[in-house]
Amino acid sequence: MADATRRVFRDVALLAGKDLRLEAKSRVGLAQVLPFGVLVLVVMAFALDAESRLLIEVSPGLFWVTVTFAAVLTVGRSAALEIEPGVDDALRLSGIAPMAMFLGKWIAVAVQLLVLEAVLVAAMAVLYRTPLSGPALGIATMVTATAGIAAVGTLLAALASTTRGRESLIPLLMLPVLAPVLIGATRATDVALGGSDGTGGWPWVALLGVFALSYVSLGVLAYRPLMEDS
Repeated sequence: MADATRRVFRDVALLAGKDLRLEAKSRVGLAQVLPFGVLVLVVMAFALDAESRLLIEVSPGLFWVTVTFAAVLTVGRSAALEIEPGVDDALRLSGIAPMAMFLGKWIAVAVQLLVLEAVLVAAMAVLYRTPLSGPALGIATMVTATAGIAAVGTLLAALASTTRGRESLIPLLMLPVLAPVLIGATRATDVALGGSDGTGGWPWVALLGVFALSYVSLGVLAYRPLMEDS
């Protein structure tokens, strides 16, 4: 039992490292996803006037909408790595458990999104001059919300990988499922930015944790049949 557990952890680390190395080598995230996210914030700063109170008030929702659209690009890129000729067959023959495949890709997507979010937070601090009264709450919100977003994206990318027009299908599937996560993350971020009582954000973080755990568990259970059908 202990050997099997160690093997799963090793395979998860191997697959996550593989995806992150390929991403770092291709620099698609640096060339497309990061500029896209920052550009959205810059455009909104000019559109709403960086000196206005409205910009600060809408910044939590704007932040998570930007992260969600960036997640669509990241998930699409992650799924594209597996549809190269022979890659899916090689993964099946490798003996790696589907659970480890899901967890490895989930971690890789989550790490990329967290890096993006760190850049967006810095950009918002400069462009929007947003106050941050609860850094611990803000970090906890980003971690739990990102875990849920990455889990949903990884699972739905596998579901849509064998269909035509998957580039347009992934966002159509992701956005409705992620609506509860976006609502909770926006509310918790608003509290972290000083929008209301500082203790009011932690119940939202707890709810985000429940969503993340549910999505990850569903992905672990569903990834095997999805791999068999692909």
